[in-house]
Amino acid sequence: MTKKHLFSILFVLLAWGSYAQELANFAGQKPIISPEIKDQEVFFRISNPYADTVKLYGSWMEKPTQSVLMKKDKTGLWTVSISKPSSELYTYHFIVDGITVTDPNNVLMQRDGTRYLSVLLIPGELSANYFEANKRGNLSQVWYDSPTIGVNRRMFVYTPFGYESSKEKYPVLYLLHGAGGDEDAWSTMGRTRQIMDNLIEKGLAKPMLVVMPNGNPGQQAAKTSMLPEKTFDRNDPKFADLYVNSIIKDIVPYIEKNFKVIANPKSRAIAGLSMGAGHTIRVTNLNPGFFSYICPLSNGIRIADEKAKADYNLQFQNLKKAGYKLYFLACGDSDFLIEPARLLDKTLTENGLKHSFFVNSGGHTWSNWRIYLNNFAPLLFK
Repeated sequence: MTKKHLFSILFVLLAWGSYAQELANFAGQKPIISPEIKDQEVFFRISNPYADTVKLYGSWMEKPTQSVLMKKDKTGLWTVSISKPSSELYTYHFIVDGITVTDPNNVLMQRDGTRYLSVLLIPGELSANYFEANKRGNLSQVWYDSPTIGVNRRMFVYTPFGYESSKEKYPVLYLLHGAGGDEDAWSTMGRTRQIMDNLIEKGLAKPMLVVMPNGNPGQQAAKTSMLPEKTFDRNDPKFADLYVNSIIKDIVPYIEKNFKVIANPKSRAIAGLSMGAGHTIRVTNLNPGFFSYICPLSNGIRIADEKAKADYNLQFQNLKKAGYKLYFLACGDSDFLIEPARLLDKTLTENGLKHSFFVNSGGHTWSNWRIYLNNFAPLLFK
């Protein structure tokens, strides 16, 4: 036997010994399950033998300052059970001696800007479309050049099940996030792929692409990309509507050149939440007739004076003349932006623009934006 072969055998034995020791370290240890949904209760668990106090906070709680004290057993495992909340997607975290931590035993996570949150997904009618469908589409991270902004940028693009093998061309929904979000927000927190997969599989929505760009013009991509950012002075006239213009000049042309889509207004929809709703209103007012389906969510307009009112009236009249198929406005009744949404509803009515105003309970939350997507997506391209 050569020294080379002997070394190889020793290396394998050492590697296996290390692996066996690793397995031995876990032997006899009961796995920690958290969260665990049982009948009408949900159990949360976290191991921390040295902590003095551990609390649980969840988005299902009525107040953001509310929390539930957990109990520690002799092994250092902290546990608490709560009554099972109604069907929905919730987020939660532990507070360990005053420090916020995610659940290390839960693989289901969401990123909200720079925050990471553990997820509790309660099955039921409301959340049925938040789970995986049988026929799943793809979600791609796409880099494109943006001459308008002057950088190479990233957007997420959902393509429906069967897109790759089909010769068919598809309509497109451009879906915009809110302040503090990025190109990943709608897919991660909004469960866009799962919702669209389920709606399409059930025959409730037409197969379509969903394009989710980054609405922060200074960013090439989400902060997690670690790419340098630019700063644009919003008060500088040369930067006015920078991102809005890039939608028309950069994003839509890239999609219509590189994907199998129907390149006409009747096959274009645009929707956005909060800041994205502002972008939706602005881009459609500046480019009447470009999008046939318009869906601003959880925002509206603000009219400071008579000049602003006249400007809006002129823009909406131009939009009316250009034509559109759907104007879907939605907002929660306790949303802090409900009044701008009501003013938009009033202004559209005064200008004779046919539209729907969907008002439900709740505030400025992802639970509502997921509901809105479930409601307006089936109305598109019909």
